[in-house]
Amino acid sequence: MTSLKSLFELQFLMFAEMAAGFLLSRIGVIKSSGKSTLSSLAMNLFLPCSIVAAFNMEMSAGRLMGFARILLAAILTEAGSILISRFCYNRIEKGKKEIYQYATVVSNAGFLGNAVAEGVYGAEGLMFGQVCVIPFRIAMWTAGVSYLSPRQDRRKGLLKLLRHPCIIATEIGLLRMVFSIPFPAVIDKTLVSLGRCTTPVIMLFLGVVIAETGFRGIVSRHTVLLSVIRLILIPAAVLLGCRLAGMESLEAGIAVLLAAMPVGSTTAILAQEYGADVEFAADSVAFSTLLSIALLPLWVYLLRLAFPV
Repeated sequence: MTSLKSLFELQFLMFAEMAAGFLLSRIGVIKSSGKSTLSSLAMNLFLPCSIVAAFNMEMSAGRLMGFARILLAAILTEAGSILISRFCYNRIEKGKKEIYQYATVVSNAGFLGNAVAEGVYGAEGLMFGQVCVIPFRIAMWTAGVSYLSPRQDRRKGLLKLLRHPCIIATEIGLLRMVFSIPFPAVIDKTLVSLGRCTTPVIMLFLGVVIAETGFRGIVSRHTVLLSVIRLILIPAAVLLGCRLAGMESLEAGIAVLLAAMPVGSTTAILAQEYGADVEFAADSVAFSTLLSIALLPLWVYLLRLAFPV
């Protein structure tokens, strides 16, 4: 795990890159179409390259067991989130209820979570993080989308999942590690070089999202409540479960930090498409994103207390 000094440097770096995206959007350098370009580059090029590069390690029985444990932790986390969405929001008004349900199940673990996992735990953290987000991606394209689009085609959602660049990159990385497949040095260097662009591009994108959302109405009863559920209650339950299960510090750290990610950036887009409360969705993305980065040192500190190295 990174030192506290390095952690605060990471936190400052993330805020600075997000602020750059915010300012570039406000002065018109990055247009709305540019936001889509940043997202596409991150998800279709930079992040997949980073994932394949992260799996450039030797396979061992201990690492394989670690994958199994963190995958189980992620499955239980998503199952618990689905139960919360099913039973806990029946008194929330229609339009907002769907946002609560989707945001509880679908966090930004597959986007911002990668930057945090790699920043705190290095390449091995990113590798374990990709195993951890597999259940998250499945839940996103099945249960998650069903809250906003009850008639959605689940078969189509699963096909989209299988074609996701990050899922394909994870499969390639696992095959590479399990069978010790050598890549030419120039390919490895290219993957590492492109992968280093992941965090800056993600943070620029989030800054643009916040610039377009604005700060009016960003703090409300609903955005605060949803952020408390998403950023505090769910990861606290995961932390307790990992502690009781006696998980290793790296595995528990990845499981908790990815559970503590903000509302998924796709929430506002899908709310617009399916007629939910778009303003609440956008405000929730912005507020929870800013709060999650501020809470990052707290979660790392609690992990150090619960899982001393």
